[in-house]
Amino acid sequence: MAKPRMHLGFDFSYTHMGGRWRMPGAWPGRHFPDVEMFEEIARIAERGCLDMVFSGDGTGIPDTWRGSPDAAIEWGISWPRQDLNPIMVAMSRVTKHLGFGLTYSSTFMHPYYMARLMNSLDHLTGGRIAMNLVTSTRKSDAANFGFDELMEHNSRYERMEEFVDVCRKLWDSAEPDAMLWDFESGRVTDPAKIHHVKHEGKFFKVEGALNTPPSPQGRPVLIQAGGSPRGIRASAYVSDYVFGPDMALARQVKHRAALDQALVDLGRDPATVGILWQTPIVVGETEAEAIAQRERLLTAIPQEAVGAYLSYNNGYDFSTLPERFTLAEVQEKIIAAQASPIGFVHELSLALGAGTEISRDTFFEHGVKSATSYDKTIAGSPSQIADILEEAFEATGSRGGFMLGHTVSVPDDLIRIVDLLVPELQRRGRFRTEYRGRTLRDNLQDM
Repeated sequence: MAKPRMHLGFDFSYTHMGGRWRMPGAWPGRHFPDVEMFEEIARIAERGCLDMVFSGDGTGIPDTWRGSPDAAIEWGISWPRQDLNPIMVAMSRVTKHLGFGLTYSSTFMHPYYMARLMNSLDHLTGGRIAMNLVTSTRKSDAANFGFDELMEHNSRYERMEEFVDVCRKLWDSAEPDAMLWDFESGRVTDPAKIHHVKHEGKFFKVEGALNTPPSPQGRPVLIQAGGSPRGIRASAYVSDYVFGPDMALARQVKHRAALDQALVDLGRDPATVGILWQTPIVVGETEAEAIAQRERLLTAIPQEAVGAYLSYNNGYDFSTLPERFTLAEVQEKIIAAQASPIGFVHELSLALGAGTEISRDTFFEHGVKSATSYDKTIAGSPSQIADILEEAFEATGSRGGFMLGHTVSVPDDLIRIVDLLVPELQRRGRFRTEYRGRTLRDNLQDM
C-alpha cells in the first residue's frame, strides 16, 4: 500500500533580510529586489517538484525598539520589502507547475479589492496562486493604514472571517462556464451565470459581482496561520490549507487535534484540510556540514538588530527591560497592548517557566537564537532530516507537509533541499516525482 505523501513549500520571506544576504552561499554581488534572483528560486523549486514558494509580508518598518526605525533600517530587519505580487508573476512566467503564496492583511485590506486582485493573479499564473491571510499585530503596520491602535485580538479574527465570506461570494459570482466568447454571435458572457452580490455585515458593505472571468481554480487557495484558540477556530473557518507554527512536536500534535475539532464543529471534514508546518532547515551531505552552516546564523546580526526584530514581532519595546524580571510580567504587558500573545515571550515562558526570574542578558542570549531561527532550525544529512519530517508527518495525521525555509543562504541551501532532501523523500515514497495536477489546488489535493 502506498504511503501518504507530503507536500512541500519553500518560504523565501527572509532570504534578503537579517544578514542572510551576505552569508556564504548567497548570491555574490546581487541583492534584493533583483527579479532574476527570484526567477532562479522558482526554477530551482520547480525542479524539485515543490508545491509552492511562499512569502510573508508586512508594510510597516519595525520601530518598536527604542521607539525608532533606525536599527531595523540599518541592519535589514523586516526591511526592505516590496509587494511581491508582480515578482511572483515574473516567477510564474519561468515555471509551469509551481504554486505561489502571497500574504495580505485582512485587518487593513478591503475584500473586494483583494478578491479581484487574487482572481487576476490566478489567471496570470494559470491557476497557481494562494492567498495567505494574516491578522496584523504590529503597530507600525496599523499606522500605515491610519489606525492609532491595534484592533482587539478577537475582533481581528471576526473581521477576517467576514472578509473571507465576502471574497467567497465574489469569487462565486461568476459560474465556471459563464464565459462564452462566441465568435459567431459576438456574445461574451451568459448573464444568467453572473450573480449579484449584496453583503452588509459588521465590518464590510459590498455590492456587485466581480467584473472578472471566473478563477481557473474556482477560488484561489486560502492559507491561514492562527495559533491562539481563537486563531485556530478562524483558520478552520478560512483555510484550504493551514500554515502551522514551528514548535515542538508534542505541541504540533495538540494543534492538529484542536484544528480537527474546530473543523468538525464547523461541519468540515478534517481529512480535507492539511497543515504545512513551518520548518527552518539546513541540509548538508553530512550532519557536520549542515551544523557548520547553521552556526553561521549566530553571526548574522548584532544585538541591536536582535532587539529590533523581537520588539517588532512581539509589540513590546524590549530595550526597556529592567536588569531582572519575570516573563509573566512582560507577557501581561504584551497582551494589554493587543499584540500577539503567542510570540517569543510566550515560547520562552513555556521553556523556562513564566514565573522564573531571569536577567536581561539571559533574555537576549535566547533572543538571538529566536531572531535568527537558530533555535528551531533543523540541521542534518538528508536521511536525518527525512526521519524527522516523517515522524512529524505521521504524528500529525499524515495530512499536509512542511513549509521549508529560513535557510542560512539562498540559493545554495535551496539547491541542497532540492538535490539532497527531495530525492531521499522520493526514495521513501513520501514525495512526488512529477506534478500531476493542472492547478495549485489540484497539486495540494494530490496525496
